Amino acid sequence: MIAVVGATGTGKSDLGIAIAERLRASGRDAEVVNADAMQLYRGMDIGTAKLTVEDRRGIRHHQLDVLDVTDEASVAAYQRDARADIEAVHQRGGVAVLVGGSGLYVSAVLFDLAFPGTDPELRARLEREHEELGPGILLERLRALDPAAAATIDARNPRRLIRALEIASRSEVVTPSLPSAPRAWRPARILHLHRERAQLVAGLHARAARMFGAGLVDEVRGLREHGLEQGRTARAAIGYSQALEVLRGDATVEQAVEATAIATRKYARRQVSWFRRYADAEVLDVTGADRAALTEAARRIVP
Repeated sequence: MIAVVGATGTGKSDLGIAIAERLRASGRDAEVVNADAMQLYRGMDIGTAKLTVEDRRGIRHHQLDVLDVTDEASVAAYQRDARADIEAVHQRGGVAVLVGGSGLYVSAVLFDLAFPGTDPELRARLEREHEELGPGILLERLRALDPAAAATIDARNPRRLIRALEIASRSEVVTPSLPSAPRAWRPARILHLHRERAQLVAGLHARAARMFGAGLVDEVRGLREHGLEQGRTARAAIGYSQALEVLRGDATVEQAVEATAIATRKYARRQVSWFRRYADAEVLDVTGADRAALTEAARRIVP
């Protein structure tokens, strides 16, 4: 298994395709397994930079378009399904190329992480308390139960705060975050893509503008008809929540582009911090690299 990981905008999808093509050229079949949580959703294409069928260049992809926007993404379900896909690729004699930047989803495949099930009654009670009391009270409770989780949680993200408190309130021994010395699930070569911050930041703003210019608001308008605003996970996706504000009349397109760029930069910082902890990863500096350069890099990775 080869894993291509890194922050948004570093070229993971292009390199993953190039590696799969090189493997095929060398006589080994290869298939890509998506590890971007938002690309699991049908119809969420522009704002997630999902490769078009044409851009996949005949390489079979897994874990794309497997959820409706009203479904709630579950890392436990993803772990089960993505690992099943990888095992099936191996049974067919191929190489699985795991590609994505959703840190916990990537780690759920690569390492022995256990995830608890959900408790609907507890979750509903915590949601009511969050609505009535606000995040501060829940965060204090989380600090008392699990200081380590409280130190890393984004209290502005209700879904994650409530999930963390749900886990901490139960008795199971779980590992919902990356331990300091994780054990590998299967042997894997991990490629961590890195771009210098100045180039990455500039690229992320241009990326946000490009997505809105490519019709993100229209895409979101269509997804509204399929229940986007009722989906807990999908409606909060970067770019999609900002496009919803445009459709509601709460923001202009220009404001939405800026807000999306800012949110993406913050997310990229968290991704960099997450993948930096992959001690065995090969760091590839792709600063200044375009698609052609990434294709050339694949030649060095798969001689």
